[in-house]
Amino acid sequence: MKGAYVLIGHLKKDSKIKVGSLGELDLKKGYYCYVGSARGKSMSIENRTNRHKNLASKKAGNLKWHINYFLVDPAVSLVDVKKMEGGDECKTSKLLEGFANETIQGFGSSDCIFGCAGHLHYFKSRVGAIKSVERIRW
Repeated sequence: MKGAYVLIGHLKKDSKIKVGSLGELDLKKGYYCYVGSARGKSMSIENRTNRHKNLASKKAGNLKWHINYFLVDPAVSLVDVKKMEGGDECKTSKLLEGFANETIQGFGSSDCIFGCAGHLHYFKSRVGAIKSVERIRW
């Protein structure tokens, strides 16, 4: 299956997390929704999200994308994964940006051609994050 996905993570305390080329980020405790995609010939949403789940559970691995640095932090737990067959990463991210309390500038959007502020969105509450993701339909 090709399309977009949203990872919902919980950061249990205010933290400084080093994120590759972005450097050290000051992140507030709360819930974060990361929007990614799987569109390559040999990549499916299942493969991509399984890789993220594996990193989140082991807290170690090859840190290839910005989200990987977030997921391996000990204060982060992966809460849920929403898969959107045929979904568009940037359109999804722009929708979530409108619902979020904050968007982390430049996070996960270094290759974005649509000018997204970032693909990681902060929500103060679990309910806010989950309801916002549920509002997105493809």
